[in-house]
Amino acid sequence: MPQYDGGRRRSSHWLAHLTMWRSFRHFIRLIQIGRCLARHNALFLVERLPLPPMVPWLCKQFSNQKAAGRPGQRLARALQELGPTFIKFGQSLATRADLFGERFATDLAELQDRLPPFDGAIAGELIENELGEPVSVFFQSFDDHPVAAASIAQVHFAVTTEGEEVAVKVLRPGIERQMEADLDLFAWIAAWVERLQPGFRRLRPTAAVETFAASTRLELDLRLEAAAASELAENCANDPGFRVPKIDWRRTARRVLTLERVHGLASDDREGMIEAGFDPDLILTRAAEILFKQVFRDGFFHADMHPGNMFIDRNGEMVPVDFGIMGRLDPATRRFLGEMLLGFLSADYKRVADVHFDAGYVPAGQDKQAFMQACRSIAEPIRDRPLAEISIGRLLGQLFEVTETFAMETQPQLLLLQKTMVVAEGVGRRLNPNVNMWELAQPLIEVWMIDNLGPQAQIRTVIDDGIETLRRLPHLIERAERALESALDDGVKLDAGAWHGGQSHVAPVGWAVVLVTAGVILGVVFS
Repeated sequence: MPQYDGGRRRSSHWLAHLTMWRSFRHFIRLIQIGRCLARHNALFLVERLPLPPMVPWLCKQFSNQKAAGRPGQRLARALQELGPTFIKFGQSLATRADLFGERFATDLAELQDRLPPFDGAIAGELIENELGEPVSVFFQSFDDHPVAAASIAQVHFAVTTEGEEVAVKVLRPGIERQMEADLDLFAWIAAWVERLQPGFRRLRPTAAVETFAASTRLELDLRLEAAAASELAENCANDPGFRVPKIDWRRTARRVLTLERVHGLASDDREGMIEAGFDPDLILTRAAEILFKQVFRDGFFHADMHPGNMFIDRNGEMVPVDFGIMGRLDPATRRFLGEMLLGFLSADYKRVADVHFDAGYVPAGQDKQAFMQACRSIAEPIRDRPLAEISIGRLLGQLFEVTETFAMETQPQLLLLQKTMVVAEGVGRRLNPNVNMWELAQPLIEVWMIDNLGPQAQIRTVIDDGIETLRRLPHLIERAERALESALDDGVKLDAGAWHGGQSHVAPVGWAVVLVTAGVILGVVFS
């Protein structure tokens, strides 16, 4: 026993040393980050943290007051300088209008995910290591000069040995180690913020960092990006005017993604479309329909559809690229979103409030009347404006800004959708400033509302729930049988005295399982 205690003490000693080293390493990194933020006059982020009053004063003294631009623009430049993880963090922060406001989020959304390229020869070595054969086995030509270099990877054009033109995406060397160090720093900061500032817990900083870390790690496995592209292609296979580039699975691995090369115009190039003989209004209509179908029909949407990631090919079809950031909405969230938008568009603010409370997004203890009033303050100013001037994305952004007042927990999936809507609407206005893309999708919206929110849909939901319960019934009965067998094995006996006023020896939990099972069966029969 003394040896065990000594081993435990030694383990605790080493753990304390590791914790101290982790804190020291992060402290040094924070100094570097602070210097960068000061150069760009972006230390306002530090000022919002629960730090001693002296810290904000020092931040103001050391900030470069001559740095140009609005706060969001200055922060974007600082994050660009800090490197890949911080660029991704900035893109994530751009969805959080509830933290700093819509103007700030819009400015931060302009953060350019571009970094200097790494040597093409190194890219070739990485491809060989990943695919297990020399580059010449897979490609008859490979351009050493990248056509795009982002925070996580860069892209090279190539021609396969079969003569197919492809784009080859290659992860940056050492990017995994660099991002893991930064993600650990973010987790360390979030834990201290929650510990020292209870008011920040509503925003769930630790959970937000965990979500960000999980999505970032997914981007570091290019096989998962290929799978996302494949799923999107399958979902949209029958949608006219839209196609997903073909994935070359033979030339794809964890650090390498090869897909069909796309030739085309940027999705906001109105003049180029007209010159090529395409109708920008038709393309805008298709874009609205495709985004609507991805969000509401499939619950799986491309969440990074800026003009650099969406092209119009020689046939006038929309072709997306870069599938690293995708969004998902489960059926319940889609119904919530549909009900909420319908309530806003019909000025039924009670309905808007009801769906928020029913979904549990706003805690039950909050004042529903006050929440209705807040929703009215957002929607009424735009009710009489032309539909072409109304932005659903901005409407959602303003709604998220008032969440702090009502202790509404952050919904990352809706924040990502809001960002996607804002970007899509911006592209749409460049194609035709007089048309609202949601007006173009209105027939689809009306059909979806009837199919998913009308009386028939509610009946169908009840039937589907009943079928799901029937499907699970054998499993529930099996679990009940196992519970009863376990109780009997423990010495529980079913004797006649239990039924004739004698003392029952049946474990209460066993009878509870029987009653629950019977209740489920009766509920299915009579539902």
